[in-house]
Amino acid sequence: MEFGPNALALDNEAAVAHISASIRQYVSRSRRKGAVVAVSGGIDSSLVAALAVRALGADRVFGLHLPESESSDESLAYSTKLTDALGVDSVVENIAPILEAAGCYQRRDEAIRRVIPQYGPGWLSKIVLPSVVDSDSFRLYSIVAQAPDGAQITRRLTTEAYLSVVAATNFKQRTRKMLEYYHADRLNYVVTGTPNRLEYDQGFFVKLGDGAADVKPIAHLYKSQVYALAAHLGVPEEIQRRPSTTDTYSLAQSQEEFYFSLPYQRMDLCLYGLNNEVPIEAVAEATGLSVEQVRRVYRDIEQKRRTTAYLHEPPVLAEAVTQVGRH
Repeated sequence: MEFGPNALALDNEAAVAHISASIRQYVSRSRRKGAVVAVSGGIDSSLVAALAVRALGADRVFGLHLPESESSDESLAYSTKLTDALGVDSVVENIAPILEAAGCYQRRDEAIRRVIPQYGPGWLSKIVLPSVVDSDSFRLYSIVAQAPDGAQITRRLTTEAYLSVVAATNFKQRTRKMLEYYHADRLNYVVTGTPNRLEYDQGFFVKLGDGAADVKPIAHLYKSQVYALAAHLGVPEEIQRRPSTTDTYSLAQSQEEFYFSLPYQRMDLCLYGLNNEVPIEAVAEATGLSVEQVRRVYRDIEQKRRTTAYLHEPPVLAEAVTQVGRH
């Protein structure tokens, strides 16, 4: 069976028209006037902003730039280039003071000191995960810390330290979402979500953080399709060329290091192959992986689906609540 990147090809204009219609219908049904988009300078939020403009017009889209003290210096420049190119109104809300007040940085640093006692002011850090394709062994997160003199230390995180680091950094996504809903309430707009299919399927989002939204227009799109539609809609080329990052930790960190363990081009093909029952030999050939390595990727996909399933669940009610009355 012939299988490759062309399997993910779309009729770009038809896809844009379909998503735009969906956005318009939801905004109309919810009796709102427009859409708020938090723009990070990355490809996903840039595409969502461009789709919202196509659907509603630039005058009904509001952009939010939400940097904090550990954001990449480039992020605000990229997101501003996007809002300028789209012609949408936007505002910068630096969330660092809120994070400081909530103890985000302090709590995270205390967690890191459980495995690197000398970690302190002037240090930088990120958490990383070993590649899924190299071994069948159980994968555990490590912290990479850089001292003020540039020396780096890598330590395996205990479960307690890992959970505490993640819990503290999740303040960032939840604080951003709080401000998105503030502006949406102020303007009578809906809030958009920006996860692509890899992120949505694999639970790469924070519950009630970047996972919260009224409409998620690109959750069905593989990352390769996100890039294709972004190019079709004229997203600035600098953003199209920018590598995907988490922009969450103070050291530069790719999404592959943090979560997916494979470049998005390979992850797209593996996820598509699994979803569409493509023969595993064809997936291996298309990705340049061995059959056993593809099997490891499949096992990792299924494990992430199981462990993050609760992120997709609505609140549980003890008893169903029905509404009866005239309509």
